[in-house]
Amino acid sequence: MQADTLITGATIITVDGARRVIRDGAVAFTGDTIVAVGKSADLASIDAREVIDGRRFVLTPGFINCHVHVTETLIRGFIPEALPFDEELGEWVIPLYKSHDAAEQAVSAKLAIAAMLRSGTTTFLEAGTVIAFDEVMAAIEDTGIRARNGRWTEDRAWDPSADAEALTRDALSALARDLERYPQDGRRIAAWPNLIGHMTATDALWQGVTALATRTGTGISAHMSPVAGDSEWYLANTGKRPVEHLADLGVLGPHLNLVHMVHIDAREAELVAQSGTHVTHCPGASIRCGYGVGKHGLFPEMAQAGVNIALGTDGADNHDMMRVITLMAALFKDARQDRSLFPAHEVLEMATINGAKVLGMADAIGSIEVGKKADIVAHDTRRPEWQPVNNAVDQLVWSADGRGVHSVWVDGLRVVADFACTMIDEDALYDEGQAMADAVLARSGLPLMSEWPIL
Repeated sequence: MQADTLITGATIITVDGARRVIRDGAVAFTGDTIVAVGKSADLASIDAREVIDGRRFVLTPGFINCHVHVTETLIRGFIPEALPFDEELGEWVIPLYKSHDAAEQAVSAKLAIAAMLRSGTTTFLEAGTVIAFDEVMAAIEDTGIRARNGRWTEDRAWDPSADAEALTRDALSALARDLERYPQDGRRIAAWPNLIGHMTATDALWQGVTALATRTGTGISAHMSPVAGDSEWYLANTGKRPVEHLADLGVLGPHLNLVHMVHIDAREAELVAQSGTHVTHCPGASIRCGYGVGKHGLFPEMAQAGVNIALGTDGADNHDMMRVITLMAALFKDARQDRSLFPAHEVLEMATINGAKVLGMADAIGSIEVGKKADIVAHDTRRPEWQPVNNAVDQLVWSADGRGVHSVWVDGLRVVADFACTMIDEDALYDEGQAMADAVLARSGLPLMSEWPIL
C-alpha cells in the first residue's frame, strides 16, 4: 500500500465503533482520506512519501465546534461581565456586532479560526450571525478549516409598520441564494440556513427554512432557551413552551440543532428525544453568563433519553474546545453530586462524533477510521501537563488543553505544524485585528469598563 503521510508510534484515540485506543499506533492517509489505522508494526509495509515519528503524540479526531460566533472576536473582553442578559445583547453585543464592516467581519472570523485550529478544532458550525456573508466565506476558505456557515437570519416584525410578509420572503430568499452559491456537495466550506432563534423567527420562517433544509440536505441551527425569557415569550404569545410550539409546527427532527436549551422542562426534553433533534450545549457560556445550568439544565436526562448532545464554545471569550470538554465533564458531577455523570470518554464523544452527527457527516468525520476524512490532531505529550501518560482519554479531558496541540490536519492537509498555523500569517493577522478592534470600539461610543484602572 502507498500513502501520502504515515504517522507511526503514536497513541491513537480513534473514537471508532469499538472506541479503540491504540498504543504504538499508526495512521496513514492519501489525499484527504484515511487509508489505514492500526498498530505500527502492522502498517510498517506502507510506502509513504512522508513518515512522521509520532511517539510523542496522542492523536485524536479533529474537534467539532457546533456553535461558535466567528465574527465576535474583535469585541473579545469588552463586554462588561455583570450586565443582565437582555441589556448585554440589546445594548452592547448586537449593536457592536452589526457595526462591523465587511473587512472587520472577515478578520474577526480569521482570528476565531486561528484560535480554533491552534487548539484542535477542524470543523465548526457558525451560529448564524454573519453579516458580510460572502466576505467571511472567502476568509474561511483561505484558512484550511472545515465549516458550515450561516448568515444573520430573523424576520419577526417588531415594528408594527413593517411589512411582515416581505421580511419573511427576503430572509428565505437570502438563505436560498447562499445554499445555491455554497452547496453542501462534499466541499469543505458550505452554507447552512441557520436562524438566530429565540423568538426572532416567525412560524412561516421556521416552516420555510425547514422545507429549504430538507430540500437541500442541510441542517438548521438556532439559539433557544439559554435563560427563561424565551419560554416566557412563547407562553405569553403561543400558550406553549418553545419546543412544544416548534413540535406543533412540525419543524423538530434530525435536521435541527437547538443550542443552549438550559431552561426547558421535562416535556420539552421528551419531544427533543422523540424527534431526533440535536442539542448543542455551551457550558463555558452558560457558566460565565450565569444561566443557571447546574440548577435547571436537564442534560443528564436528555443524554439518558438518547438525545445527541454536542458541544460549542459560543462567543468571543474562548475558542478552545478542550476547555469546553473539561467544563462539561465537571459541571453536572458537581450540580447533581454524582461523579458518574458525563465521564471523560462521553464528553470526548460530544466533541467529536456527536458533532459529526449534528452536521450529518458522521460517515466522513468525527473519528479516525479507514475511509473517513483525514481530520487529525496531534497532541504533544512532552509537556508537564501530560506526563506521565497513563490513560490518554482521561488525561486529554482533565489534564490537557489546546496549548498542547502540535499539529492539525484537515482533509489531509497540515494546517497547524509545530504549534503554528501554516495557512494563516498569524503575526500580520494579530496586528490587523488589534487595529480593527480599536476602530470598532472607538466608533461605538461605549466605554471600556474595568474595576481596576487601565493607565
